[in-house]
Amino acid sequence: MSKILAANFKTNHTRASTRAYVEALDTFMEASGYRDEVYLFPPATALNRFETTSDIRIGAQNAYPIENGSFTGEIGLEQLQEFGIDTILIGHSERRHIIGESQSFIAQKYAWFKEQGFRIIYCIGEPLEVREMGSEAVRRYLIDQFEGIDTSYEKLILAYEPVWAIGTGKTATPDLIEETHAEIKKMTDHPLLYGGSVKPQNIGEILAVPGCDGALIGTASWEVSSFTEMLRTAQTSK
Repeated sequence: MSKILAANFKTNHTRASTRAYVEALDTFMEASGYRDEVYLFPPATALNRFETTSDIRIGAQNAYPIENGSFTGEIGLEQLQEFGIDTILIGHSERRHIIGESQSFIAQKYAWFKEQGFRIIYCIGEPLEVREMGSEAVRRYLIDQFEGIDTSYEKLILAYEPVWAIGTGKTATPDLIEETHAEIKKMTDHPLLYGGSVKPQNIGEILAVPGCDGALIGTASWEVSSFTEMLRTAQTSK
């Protein structure tokens, strides 16, 4: 079964380094015959129309739910359309917990980009204090993150990212991932990715978890050699 792999550059890479990354990734995918879904989320300053042989899908890490307007520091649909961007991350824990986006605003953003026909990777996940309260507390917390979200949207991909595992080096155990993914799958049957300290050393184990349809990768995706190593694992572990 094919797996979806997505690289979130966060606040890393420049326009030049992103272009070099895309070129190297395209070369790898063409040479290896890689055909599964691959997404890249560069910073906004590096968005572009990349000419590639392979199907590398470029998305936005964030945008404001507006075509254009007076929203200092934000980018809107007009800016994304210049580069043919029709994929977006929404609900990432860093937007929720560092930037302070509320569930109501996240739902507003989701609904607006759904109306524009975007493919949405929607992120959910619990902080450590909730995880330590047990599975039922986690389940309730995740249910709350679906408030106002149309889970029947055909272009939806979900990403479960436990906040305590993002950028910490701590990865959820396969049993915990399987248990949590099974609960999420009760709410929606869309593709479900795992994210949280995914790296070449553990991606094979993660992709083998029942109910895991791929991975949303942060730090370990910033070097193209590391990302292609993970693609190679995904390709050979089918």
